[in-house]
Amino acid sequence: MKSDRQFSLLVKRKLSVGQVLPLLLLIFVPISIAASLLHWGQSIVFFTSVLAIVPLSILLGTATEKVALVTGPAIGGIVNAVFANATALIIALVALNAGLVEIVKASITGSILSSLLLLLGLGMLTGGLRYKEQEFQPILIRVNGATITLAVIAIALPTLVISTSRVVDRTAIHNLSIATATVLIVVYGLTLLFSLKTHSYLYDMGLLDTDEDQPAKAEQTSKVRSSLIMWLVVLLSSAIAVAIESELFVGVVEPETKRLGLTSLFTGVILVPLISDVAGYVTIVRLALKDKMDLVVSVVTGDSLLVALFVAPVLLFVGHIIGQPIDLNFNPFEVAAMAIAVLVTNLVSFGGRSNWLDGTLLLATYILLGVAFYYHPA
Repeated sequence: MKSDRQFSLLVKRKLSVGQVLPLLLLIFVPISIAASLLHWGQSIVFFTSVLAIVPLSILLGTATEKVALVTGPAIGGIVNAVFANATALIIALVALNAGLVEIVKASITGSILSSLLLLLGLGMLTGGLRYKEQEFQPILIRVNGATITLAVIAIALPTLVISTSRVVDRTAIHNLSIATATVLIVVYGLTLLFSLKTHSYLYDMGLLDTDEDQPAKAEQTSKVRSSLIMWLVVLLSSAIAVAIESELFVGVVEPETKRLGLTSLFTGVILVPLISDVAGYVTIVRLALKDKMDLVVSVVTGDSLLVALFVAPVLLFVGHIIGQPIDLNFNPFEVAAMAIAVLVTNLVSFGGRSNWLDGTLLLATYILLGVAFYYHPA
């Protein structure tokens, strides 16, 4: 009876926080569309589209989790690969189609920084305030940390080539970027094979221990399976709605951010990830408060790998197809920021233990980098 009562309270709490708030914010979807059609002004379109993307991102993230839960590790891994960062990817694709190449490139950097520093920092801080110390499997950091380090080095190569060359050959940089993107896609496929098939036990090791109520989880999985069609509809409709709102947002983002005194670099690195990954913040805090740090670390490192190994190459290939050429020639400060993020994250997380101070250090690093990007003249 006690466990049933706790589960009931948990469901009610989830309904109040996880469903009521997004449903209330969904009112901004028709408002933003009306603002655009009736020409209420760019500022109103900008802010209402941002407020509309937030609940849509949460719904999209929730639907992705539900579908992945009942489709099993193999198909669920593919679902996560396609939709886990769908909001950020859709915004980037729409911006790329509109020719906002600099914002798109900066959003790649921003998503990596947000995952490694902001998301993990929030998880360690909120979990550390509730528990004196939390533990997670160090293998998650060792494997994923090494992979993200390789990915950042690969992404930085075109920038290093330009920085160390007297003559910049755009064709050579483009070809180098294509070759790098191809290798990154292959590496991402191999990481999926490693984590879902050949060495899946390394990732299951800590995740099973965190399921304190297996019968409740089995019951939840059964309920989700029975409503799979509904969650698929939510998934696809949320993705379409995000695409519509992204069109509105991208249409006014340049003039509005300039009016606010924000550069394209700051907009892509800080603003776009903050808007597009709201679902990630909710998930990370929820897991950390349940003392599921294995899942927190797995989600955070998985998100950063997804961006570096999958999203970045996809954007490069799509840009080439639609006639909006994009390469991996980043601002040198972006490369330095990604290197700092990887270094600090590995140092803080390598021991397999975390507390609120570790989370504070990660958040402080993110804030300092954010301030630096704000004042960067690029």
